[in-house]
Amino acid sequence: MCAKRKILVSIVGPTAIGKTKFAIELAKKYNTEIISADSRQFYCEMEIGTAKPAQEELAAAPHHFINSHSIKEYYNVGQFEQDVLQLLDKLYQKHDVVVMVGGSGLFFKAVWEGFDEMPKVDLSLRDDLNKEFAENGLDPLLEELQEIDPKYYEQVDRYNHQRVIRALEVIRSTGKPFSEFRKGHQSKERSFENIKIGLEMDREHLFDRINQRMDLMIDQGLFEEAESLKAYKEHNALQTVGYSEIFGFMDGAYDREEAIRLLKRNSRRYAKRQMTWFKKDEEINWMQPNDLEKAIQLISKSLDA
Repeated sequence: MCAKRKILVSIVGPTAIGKTKFAIELAKKYNTEIISADSRQFYCEMEIGTAKPAQEELAAAPHHFINSHSIKEYYNVGQFEQDVLQLLDKLYQKHDVVVMVGGSGLFFKAVWEGFDEMPKVDLSLRDDLNKEFAENGLDPLLEELQEIDPKYYEQVDRYNHQRVIRALEVIRSTGKPFSEFRKGHQSKERSFENIKIGLEMDREHLFDRINQRMDLMIDQGLFEEAESLKAYKEHNALQTVGYSEIFGFMDGAYDREEAIRLLKRNSRRYAKRQMTWFKKDEEINWMQPNDLEKAIQLISKSLDA
């Protein structure tokens, strides 16, 4: 008799939509464990601004990759892929189903199908590029990217300075276009079945939830948390929505009221980018955050196959 095929249930969707609650309910249903695929929840120093699960949520089901690293460590998507695959080998000895949840598309992609291996780069190059970005903005970096690697320039999100900087650090380190390392490989064979579940809701309702979450984060001490992390503000994990706006306020670029407006606006924009990314994947089964039974039926169908 063939061994039962193991299943990875991935819960994706935009920020503030209720992915954590949905994932916990599924984990409890299948008496299993949860892997976080949120690229900022790894870092133990970043608590409020990353909307980590509350202590009672963490206690409801075993979680992995929450507070697993320090902001002082370098950790990337390739390392995450290898770490998760090793962890899944262990978890599948006890469970037929494992739940993965988060909003970082690249990290899901790495686990689902593998990721192009990138060369190691001198981390001082990243520091230099971040300083250039802070002093001169994104336009000069985009011009450099367009000149050296027009192919990737046409593909990259030109509003996402982290991706532009990532490409340029590889280019400056290797002397080769970043696009040469993006091979567009065939998906790597995985030993588990992927069930992809995407959560969605009316945009107006989602945006209200985002605004309310940001108000709660501020009440919980988001500005104070950002102050404690200011020494690391050039770190990639902090060059993101929820922190970069507050660093701008601390640097005197605008007042606190404007910082709060930007926090909410940029969080809404981030949610739209997340949906754009995930909507490209035709394998994702879309449902509402209260459609737990629909998800259970989907999973049970695969388990019974």
